[in-house]
Amino acid sequence: MDHGPATEWKEDAKTSKIKSKIGIWMFLGYTIVYAVFIIFNVANPKLMGLDIGMVNLAIIFGFGLIVLALIMSLIYNALCGRAEEKALKLEKLEKKHSEKRHDDGGHK
Repeated sequence: MDHGPATEWKEDAKTSKIKSKIGIWMFLGYTIVYAVFIIFNVANPKLMGLDIGMVNLAIIFGFGLIVLALIMSLIYNALCGRAEEKALKLEKLEKKHSEKRHDDGGHK
């Protein structure tokens, strides 16, 4: 009863490089923020145990990390979507230009 995939997925060589670069930079940024969280917890646990309202600073910082990850994923999706749209427009323009040259008999 296997009907196969609903859509064909293939790697897009035109955008995979920029997507990787964006992903690596965002990962490094998140890693730095997370490392600061860990360093604060290890170096000054009393600071992280400081009560702010009904919770301590460590809880607030931890939820902040989760929210940051969600925001970064939305930013990544938007940036990659723009890159894909730009590549698609360029591909359509190149195809149109190629068809026009073909219709002209290959002459410029």
